[in-house]
Amino acid sequence: MKVAIYVRVSTDKQESENQIIELRDYCKASNFQISYEYVDIISGKEDSRPNWDRLFLDAHRKKFEIVLFWDLSRFSRSGTLYTLQKLRELENLGIGYISYQEPYLNTVGQFKDVVISILSTVAKIEREQISERTKAGLKRAKLNGVVLGRSSIPQDIIVKVEDLLKQGKSYSKVNKLVTYRTKNGKLRHISIGKISEIKRCLSEKEGAFSG
Repeated sequence: MKVAIYVRVSTDKQESENQIIELRDYCKASNFQISYEYVDIISGKEDSRPNWDRLFLDAHRKKFEIVLFWDLSRFSRSGTLYTLQKLRELENLGIGYISYQEPYLNTVGQFKDVVISILSTVAKIEREQISERTKAGLKRAKLNGVVLGRSSIPQDIIVKVEDLLKQGKSYSKVNKLVTYRTKNGKLRHISIGKISEIKRCLSEKEGAFSG
C-alpha cells in the first residue's frame, strides 16, 4: 500500500531525522511503499505548516492510501474537534491513517470501525462543549455590557476564521485567505478589524470554558 509519512517537529533537526527513520522502518516491516514524506519544522511561535497543507492537497488527488504520523499531538495541535475533522476528511477520501505511538489510532487494521465510532463520539462531545462555551461566552459578554447583534459575516466564514486563528495564522494571512460575499453580492476579503473581533469573541468562549 502507498503511504505518506507526515512529521512535525521543532527546530531540532535530530528529532526530525529520528522520527523519520523509525517511521521508515515501520513501513518496511509492514511492507508499505513510501510514496511521499512531508516534514514541517516549527520554530518558536510560528505555526505555518506548508507541508501539512500539501499533504491534504495530495490526499484529495489520491496520491497515497495511508497517512502515517508519529502521534496525534504531532499530527495536529489545533484542538480536538479540528483534529478529528481532519481525520474524518481523510476517511471520507478513502485514506487510512496510523499513529505510530498510538496503535489504537489505526484505521487500516481490523478495529477500523471501532476507532471511527469512538472518534465520532469524541467529536460530538467536543461540538457540544463548544456550544456550551459559546453560550457561556455570550452570557459573560452581555454581563460585561457588550452589545450583541447579528454579524454581517456568514457563520461559516466566522468558523473558518476561528479555525485559522487556532492554527496560529497571523491576521494578515487570514485576511488573504478568507473571502465572503456581501448582501449585494460583492466579494470581499475579511477585514483585520473583523478578524480581531472574532479573535476577541473566541478568547471569550475559551475563557468561559476554562473559567
